[in-house]
Amino acid sequence: MRTGEPLPALGDVLAALDTGLWHWDTAAGLVTVDAVAARLLGLPAAQVTLTEAQIRARLHPVDWNEITGVVQLAVAEGTLAEVRIRIMDDRKRVARVVRSRSKPSFDRARKAYVLTGTLQEVAEPRPGTPAARSAVTGDWRRSREAFLLDAGRALAEARSTQEVLRVAANLSMPGFSPDGLAVFGVQGDHLTIIGHHGHEPGSDHPFAYMPLDTDYPAAEVVRTGRAVYLSSPEQYKARYPLTWPLAQRFGRQSWAFLPLTASGRTMGAWLAAFSYPVAFTPDERSVLTTVARMLAQALSRAGTAESERALSEGLQRTMLPKLGPGIPGMSLAARYVPTGGGLQVGGDWYDVIPLPSGRFAMVIGDVQGHDVRAAGLMGQLRIALRAYASEGHRPDAVLSRASRFLHGIGEADPAELRFATCLYVEVDPVSGVLEAARAGHPEPVIRMADGTVLARPTAGGPPLGVDPDADYPTTRFVLESGETMLICTDGLIETGGHDLETGWRRLRGILEDHKGTQEELADALVQAVHGPSSHHTTGPLADRREDDIAMMLLSRQGEGCGCGAETDATAPPVRRTALTVAQAEPERISVARQQLRELLHDWSSPDQVDSAVLLLSEMLTNVLVHTDTDALLLAEVTGRRDGRRMRIEVTDAGDDLPHVRRPGELASSGRGLVLIELLAHTWGVAPRGTGKSIWFELYETEGAGPR
Repeated sequence: MRTGEPLPALGDVLAALDTGLWHWDTAAGLVTVDAVAARLLGLPAAQVTLTEAQIRARLHPVDWNEITGVVQLAVAEGTLAEVRIRIMDDRKRVARVVRSRSKPSFDRARKAYVLTGTLQEVAEPRPGTPAARSAVTGDWRRSREAFLLDAGRALAEARSTQEVLRVAANLSMPGFSPDGLAVFGVQGDHLTIIGHHGHEPGSDHPFAYMPLDTDYPAAEVVRTGRAVYLSSPEQYKARYPLTWPLAQRFGRQSWAFLPLTASGRTMGAWLAAFSYPVAFTPDERSVLTTVARMLAQALSRAGTAESERALSEGLQRTMLPKLGPGIPGMSLAARYVPTGGGLQVGGDWYDVIPLPSGRFAMVIGDVQGHDVRAAGLMGQLRIALRAYASEGHRPDAVLSRASRFLHGIGEADPAELRFATCLYVEVDPVSGVLEAARAGHPEPVIRMADGTVLARPTAGGPPLGVDPDADYPTTRFVLESGETMLICTDGLIETGGHDLETGWRRLRGILEDHKGTQEELADALVQAVHGPSSHHTTGPLADRREDDIAMMLLSRQGEGCGCGAETDATAPPVRRTALTVAQAEPERISVARQQLRELLHDWSSPDQVDSAVLLLSEMLTNVLVHTDTDALLLAEVTGRRDGRRMRIEVTDAGDDLPHVRRPGELASSGRGLVLIELLAHTWGVAPRGTGKSIWFELYETEGAGPR
């Protein structure tokens, strides 16, 4: 064109540049395109007006949704709307990629967008090339935001360094993805390799212990805290000639070294290496920088968690004992499950202590709280209990001394005053006699040889450390052949929103139905609280916080204990319970009634159970009313199903023998033996050397008892 000649028409210029024009009015829902734009859309090369539905059918559905967002953003920012659009053919394949540029405006009166823009075909570039990431506001921006959200979520969920490295190795960045990754740490004044991906095993050897003053990009990043981007091998060789031979053998074309900074401290460097040239545009650097920050935070969290876990596990191994060699005639199983606060050890503990008498003691307890202070007090208290027990003190004296010890620690620092619950059981492995003292702790539970489960009432005092002068009375009972005793902390009972009542109900089913070994029973109890089934057995309380769990199982060898011991399978099973009701404890009559009902939980006749409970109440009340002595209850069930016999015996030290009377209609007493005579199959009174016992029997079937 010569100087002074008129400019050619705009349409001719655009046609010469293979650029089409289009106009879109969203209120009318119509799009007008010229001949070039129509051809780019896959239509005949002629100007035409189309509906939005017709245009939408020619575009990739994701791109159509993208156009709407880009237009709204351009209007809000007063900028051009630019987006790449994939044109689809009749077989729903991408025919070409075009770039649309427009200047949208918003008509407030009609509440519509009006756009006039251009369409121009662009060559689909090879992934990773600079042309693939020109500054457009379409797919690239959306993909980048989605990628960063996914990467952040995945890194936040990683719980260990290896999980963080695995997530980093699987990151697929939008439009460009490195095929070689390495994470460098700092140890003293040297670089270390925390992990790598995309390299042969052993290829990290030259970089494993590199001094920080080395002329290497990762070392420079750690020294300066600034990222290093190398877009080509020539750039790498010119800037780092000494270490270029180390990188050359990997055959990469571009490298990005970014600092890993957490809490203002550079803790290492992250290498992202590419097998194709990367220009490292501002958008790409922004993505890499954001990923490096998230990676640093994830590695910092994982490192802290692993350090705490290592410390906690070390404390746990130190503070929780090994059960040691077997005990003749008995077997032990124990579990410790830390569940609260993130620490692997807290205030719960268990212990097994050899005693000078040849017996041994089982101890289980729970210091208030779940923190380092609770763990420290637990260790001190455990050592103190071991010392007192090794001196040969009885269970009540051991707990009294331990309470004074813990109270003394609290007096030194009242702000850190804590209490602890504890159950101390001295065991005679020969006779099976157990002597228990309890300090505010849940009572032991006995699983009998036939699966019957009874909570063993045990006298007790306040938690340790509350009252230095408190007494802890001792309760004696016998662990019969084939029986198992469970002692545990309240975490096993109350975790999952349970109270003591509903929590024991949940565990009772596990104890009664279990048929395996003692170790399998211990695992089943833990699974009932933390396994998949625990989600269906939540308790009535709104508070679902978890607590640590410590538990011990003591079994006396015999049929039903799961110890693997050989027993006489022909011997009839026996279940038995004993209980003392003192003159000053009339409320224990209700405990005795509950014990009897639990003992007879599977008795075939509910009427007989009610009769037995009524007669027991009469016998115990008579002792408390007509004598000044305590009553001893012994209840047992013998025989096999459908032919069993229950025998209930109450013994006291009174000298007066009871006799049957015929009370008048208005008499307030004298009906006890009359009721026994009416309801029991057989009964009797047996004089003792000092005192007497009265007993009665009921038979599950009429032919079960003696003729």
